[in-house]
Amino acid sequence: TDGPRSAAREDVAVTVLVLVDAENLALGRLRLVADALSGVPEEQLHVVVAGSARSLEATDWPTQAEVVEAAGWQRADVVLAEAYEKYADREGPLVLVTGDGDFSLLASRHGGQVLVISGAPSSRLRDKAKVIDPAMVGGEPIKAWLRAVLD
Repeated sequence: TDGPRSAAREDVAVTVLVLVDAENLALGRLRLVADALSGVPEEQLHVVVAGSARSLEATDWPTQAEVVEAAGWQRADVVLAEAYEKYADREGPLVLVTGDGDFSLLASRHGGQVLVISGAPSSRLRDKAKVIDPAMVGGEPIKAWLRAVLD
């Protein structure tokens, strides 16, 4: 097992894996995402946030989030890809907080529902997942998507 987190995951029907590239979204969007996640019970989310110290410290992430400092070219991508391999329920819901086209293959191969949160998602991500830009529509559509997949 993967320790305490996997034990908690077995106790609930659905856990949403949320992978956040804090270098890929503007601070305002990141704050809207963090706010939307804060309304979900801790045991129903597994949040991994990666980015530079500056990006990570600028937002109040949910207390259960794994916040990983990953500075340098593609380092956040590597951290998030490793988190997907370690934690993903391949049929469960997945949230990608990034517009980076490098995640399009992951989105297309994922067996469950995929939500992309970004202001400028690559065309490859737009083709593979539902996309929400919280700067344009606020955080409510994110909350609604989470409620729908968790019900």
